[in-house]
Amino acid sequence: MEVIATDCLVIGAGLAGSAYALHAARAGFRVELLSMGAPLEANSDWAQGGIIYDEAGKGSSLARDILVASDGTANVAAIDQLVREGPEALRELLLDDLAIRFDRDAAGELDRTREAGHQERRIIHARDATGHAILEGVMKRVDTTAGITRRTGFVAVDLLTLSHHSVDAADRYQPLTCFGAYVLETATGEIRAITAKKTILATGGLGGIFLHSTNQPGSVGHGVAMAWRAGARLIDLEYVQFHPTVFFGRNAPRFLITEALRGEGAVLVDGRGQRFIEAVDPRGSLAPRDVVSRTIQQHLARTGEACVYLDLSALSADFIRERFPSIYARCLAHGVDITKEPIPVVPAAHYSCGGVHADLAGRTNVQRLNAIGETACTGLHGANRLASTSLLEALVSARATARADIAELSAEFRRPEPPPWQHPTRPADPLLIRQDLELVQQTMWNYAGIARSPRRLARARHILLELREEILAFYRDCRPTRELIELRNAVQTALLVVYAATLNPISKGCHSLVNEPGES
Repeated sequence: MEVIATDCLVIGAGLAGSAYALHAARAGFRVELLSMGAPLEANSDWAQGGIIYDEAGKGSSLARDILVASDGTANVAAIDQLVREGPEALRELLLDDLAIRFDRDAAGELDRTREAGHQERRIIHARDATGHAILEGVMKRVDTTAGITRRTGFVAVDLLTLSHHSVDAADRYQPLTCFGAYVLETATGEIRAITAKKTILATGGLGGIFLHSTNQPGSVGHGVAMAWRAGARLIDLEYVQFHPTVFFGRNAPRFLITEALRGEGAVLVDGRGQRFIEAVDPRGSLAPRDVVSRTIQQHLARTGEACVYLDLSALSADFIRERFPSIYARCLAHGVDITKEPIPVVPAAHYSCGGVHADLAGRTNVQRLNAIGETACTGLHGANRLASTSLLEALVSARATARADIAELSAEFRRPEPPPWQHPTRPADPLLIRQDLELVQQTMWNYAGIARSPRRLARARHILLELREEILAFYRDCRPTRELIELRNAVQTALLVVYAATLNPISKGCHSLVNEPGES
């Protein structure tokens, strides 16, 4: 088994992981940057709406909006960090360094839009493909920066810890410490060990454990599952945000319809063309995501309709084509001309507000293991995330964590030689993997989705516990593949989400508890 030694092992090459790699390499450290697929196969790339750039002295307003969206549960210290450090982190990397081509008005000033939950127009954007514009720019800079080795098609299997992977028996008495990971090179099927002074989990979200999701394929909570197996603390996993507007079409894929459309004047209506959100919240279509998703789900359950609609009649056809070209083209490809007709939409799993507990410098309770971006939970989002905070959080957490890591990366660190990886050579049956993953997704969607109850959660836990035992036996008996690793992590992450939801009796934000049938 090949062993690779480095300073920083970054697992995940989305915006958070790539930005961390840049900061660490520029400080003179060696970085191994891993991604399961191509460099742009990350949730960051699919972010449409924009990124908050609030440099005009309105931080108190932004802080208030984040706290209100969280239903009063967010960590005030994490909010303060985002508000205070966000403008400089964005300007430093995206404007001054990379010169990302954000949209500008006739005077050459950055164009700002508003999204649900925001009291101000403070979100800058690159048409309706902001995440792609940002990540593409960051990716190109990563590939020309000395000290970074990008490895595509590499899947982390398990974290290396002194407690579990040292041949020195005395190391199990040391504080819980990470020193890298076993990784699978998918092209060859070989397992390697990468040892590192610092290991950074930046694996993105977990939306893929649900049947309907806006996430990239394979986003099943890899970082959460690996961290749990290593002994890391997890927090707020019950708070899974569902995006209220995802394209709905018969035999068509689900894809995100940006909240910026509602920020520009589009409204949600039912099959009769009537607005229905206003009866629940005076902010109507611009209410926070948890409110809108829950209201849509309740409306569909009550009426039996398959979807609701996003009415764009207040926007001109030219504006739609110019401001939202990607959405226009993609909807048109599936038979919907959004300049002439409303967009059929339903909610789908979108963002994990919880994750691996981390402080404001990315530290977890496992020494030398960091978590950043969506994988981490600093408490910034509390029970519900405010729109367009995710890309900014990725920049801020990557920058703050890399800066805090300099002292540890500069110091000597004894890393043991990991034991050789042992695994069977029997190939895994792809049909069984696909069937088991679909069962995980169906179970989570039906019993632990937008609306939950104690009975539903108990049913989900019963199904998933039994399924996990079957999957682990399957995993131990077969040669590792990306799909098999995803299945193993998906069922574990799903159980952790269900367990967290079971422990929390308070209905808040994304964790919506409903009465059982027959209860008042």
